[in-house]
Amino acid sequence: MTHAAMPSALLAVIDAVAGADGDDERVREALERLGLEPGAAAAVRDRLLGARRELGRLRRREHELTALFASARELAEVHDTGTLLDRLVDRAHTMMGCDVTYLSEFDSRTRTLRVRTTKGSVSPLFQQLEVPPGAGLAGAVVESRAAHWAADYTRYAADRHDAGVDDAVAAEGLVSILGVPMLSGDDVLGVLFVANRQEMAFNQEAIALLSALADHASVVLQTAQRMRELQRSDDEARSALERLTAHLGERDRANTVHQDLLRAVLAGGGFGPVARTLGAALGRRVVVIDERDRPIADSDPSGDVRLGPVTRGALEAARTSGRCVLVDDDGLSAVASMTAGPRYFGAALLGVGTFELTPVDRRTVERAMQVGALLALQREAVAEAESRIRAELVADLVDGDPERRADGERRARRLGVGVADLDTVLLFTVTGAGRGALVRAAQQLLPGALVGERRGAVIALVPSATDADGVRARLAVALGEPVGCVRPPGVDSVAGLAAAVATATRTARLLSALGVTGTTEHTDDYLPYAAVLDTDPRSLRTFLDDTIGAVRAYDAERGTELLTTLRAFVRSNASPTRTARALNFHPNTILQRLDRLDRVLGPTWRDDERLFRISLAVRLDELAARVDPHINPGDQWAEHP
Repeated sequence: MTHAAMPSALLAVIDAVAGADGDDERVREALERLGLEPGAAAAVRDRLLGARRELGRLRRREHELTALFASARELAEVHDTGTLLDRLVDRAHTMMGCDVTYLSEFDSRTRTLRVRTTKGSVSPLFQQLEVPPGAGLAGAVVESRAAHWAADYTRYAADRHDAGVDDAVAAEGLVSILGVPMLSGDDVLGVLFVANRQEMAFNQEAIALLSALADHASVVLQTAQRMRELQRSDDEARSALERLTAHLGERDRANTVHQDLLRAVLAGGGFGPVARTLGAALGRRVVVIDERDRPIADSDPSGDVRLGPVTRGALEAARTSGRCVLVDDDGLSAVASMTAGPRYFGAALLGVGTFELTPVDRRTVERAMQVGALLALQREAVAEAESRIRAELVADLVDGDPERRADGERRARRLGVGVADLDTVLLFTVTGAGRGALVRAAQQLLPGALVGERRGAVIALVPSATDADGVRARLAVALGEPVGCVRPPGVDSVAGLAAAVATATRTARLLSALGVTGTTEHTDDYLPYAAVLDTDPRSLRTFLDDTIGAVRAYDAERGTELLTTLRAFVRSNASPTRTARALNFHPNTILQRLDRLDRVLGPTWRDDERLFRISLAVRLDELAARVDPHINPGDQWAEHP
């Protein structure tokens, strides 16, 4: 071959190699035109094909680097995590030339992998796949932190297979799978996968390329994680600042409320300012009730407040703990009690407001109730002082000593009390609540009267027009238990008050012996018996023992009922026939019992003088038996000096 022909022949060979796969007839003919020996021609062909492969590899590398640079630019320019991951998966799908590309994010808490974004997937089951810990090829990638692949996933390690994962892979029709880890130091952020629906092997170049893209994805996830942490820190800082600001506001509000309450108490405003101040500060209705659940102050008297079972339970909890207790019952949001040690003075009922009560608000309510308790103690101390003064005044006015009575009149005039108008005595009795509570209640109901405790009784000096039974009924309602009242006749002067009190006292003792409670009684109806009952207790006991004591002893020793027969005999005007009829016995039986009484009391017991004494003793014994038939009436009356 001439030198002139060689360049064109050589160019033909190069064109043949560049355009063919290296084995076709065109390459062979082009080499023959060079005039080379077969061995030399084969060597030239191999070298030229090798150069072609290297050129192809360099071109692919250039394409890959271009794609990686583009991905890097997106990392710097695009800040939306979802968009970045979608573009990265799309680029990997194009560069790897596989059927399906997907990215699974790793949850370090549950150690599961959840598919986040896909390309080429057609199965909803696969797009929502969550791989449990250690399952599938993904589990091997997470555990080893290295790339893993399977040419045919159905033949992958049996211990790695999971029914849910296998169903998702089958639904997508995947056969070969390659997964590379996305790492941040030693922490796994996720796994980037490529898969084909036909069997194929993955070479190192494919693994390296996918790993480079996975590194980019790691940067995206790591950046997103850092951004979430920064956002969370920022949110926490903002929340802390808001809480601090709110707390400072609550503290300022609490201090303002406390100062306002103290000023209100020092000004003597009562519980009204407490309810109004607290209601205005907390933006809700506040009702203050006393120890008997009666409203005594209301910041917004717009209607009645009903205490349901839930509220009553909360009140008991507040009373026990001393805390403000939240409640949701019929328009109420919280309750707090006014207590001082074991003393309970009432509570505050808080309605529903525009905001929830915070712990500081609840402490504010508790401090307000402490102020309320101090106010109650203050008012109680003033009331007790006034009560003592009035009780002393009552004691002086009803005393039999003229000098003491005159001194009481002078002090009453200094206090502005018109003694001349107080011409009637009312004596009140009560059992459970105590006389102190009765005195306080009577003073509230009878503001123009003088009320005090004297020798175990509550005495009220009132005008004659006072409705005694109406006052007694209201006192019973206020105390929640029966109250008794004894009213003697009115007096013409202060000097007659002592005798009226003595008469009322004797009658009250008689009513106590009879067990009469919760009624209004007049002394004239009980005057004969009251006079007897007011004798000396020892003399009365001796009188009863001397008259009917032998009959009582006889019945106690023998189990008889001679005392019953004697009572019926006295009530029947000493007639045996009437006695038999009253007891529903035969007259002979009554006569036999009367003979037995002759032996016990003596044959003269039916004489006028002795029968009168015995009749009186029997009736007194019957009065005492109405209270307790087993108590000796003399012993019971002896308790009352």
